[in-house]
Amino acid sequence: MKTYSFYPGCSQLSSAEEYGESALKVSERLGFKLETLPDWNCCGASSAHMTNHLLALSLPGRDLAKARQRGGDLVVVCAACYHNLKKAQKEILEDPSTAAQVERIVGSDPRFEGRIVHLLDVIAEEVGLEALKEKVARPLEGLRPVSYYGCLMVRPRGMISNDDPDNPRLMDDLLSAMGAEVRKWSYKTDCCGGSLSLTRTDIVVKLVNRLFEAAEEADANCIVVACPMCLANLEMRQREGRLFFRLEHDLPVFFFTELMALALGMKGTEEWFAKHLVDPRPLLYAKGLA
Repeated sequence: MKTYSFYPGCSQLSSAEEYGESALKVSERLGFKLETLPDWNCCGASSAHMTNHLLALSLPGRDLAKARQRGGDLVVVCAACYHNLKKAQKEILEDPSTAAQVERIVGSDPRFEGRIVHLLDVIAEEVGLEALKEKVARPLEGLRPVSYYGCLMVRPRGMISNDDPDNPRLMDDLLSAMGAEVRKWSYKTDCCGGSLSLTRTDIVVKLVNRLFEAAEEADANCIVVACPMCLANLEMRQREGRLFFRLEHDLPVFFFTELMALALGMKGTEEWFAKHLVDPRPLLYAKGLA
């Protein structure tokens, strides 16, 4: 079984525990293993860049040094971590003086030259859509999702390697392969305002409600994400938006790995769904999927 180094990120051990668990279990079911990077640390994605630039490079730089020691590619599931690690890697590899500064701070060479890839890329490369279809035990019939990548996986241009930065398709194709009726919409990469969730909630509520209105216009009955910050923001602010907007929204939000586990017939999904702030189980019961 092929093994990848895996950077879990803080959210997958706390608020998005179900994302981390489902990613590990789905990967193993699909025939490859994610092995957690030893002694990893927070990449500082949510606040370091607003505090000190060298700190914002050194936090992910230490993780890159660990990945360099392990060799091979580094797999990430959090869009914010993915963005931060790739941004730091680019600057460290392109600027020798920056690499030397980070090396002095972290105590080892941070010039990791392997690929930093999102789990979506690995599934597409290692499994492929046709092989995935054959593994589906419970087709996601009745689900009409819109896939939401958020802004961090595709910006700046060049950040995402195997997909179209303006109209990414990997998650759409993956959900379609599992039997879902993926809906078209134009908001796949719009920002949900996650980094302003606590400081400018008024702005975030408007952004989130715009996303839900667009999803409903597309006749979606759920939203599927690849980012723990996006999911938390969409779930928390969905309810607050009810206080400010005429229309109420009640769309569940899933991690794509949770739906993969469901489609593959794996056990344990009920426990993950029970942790959501917006309970997705009524929709799944109504569609005969739980």
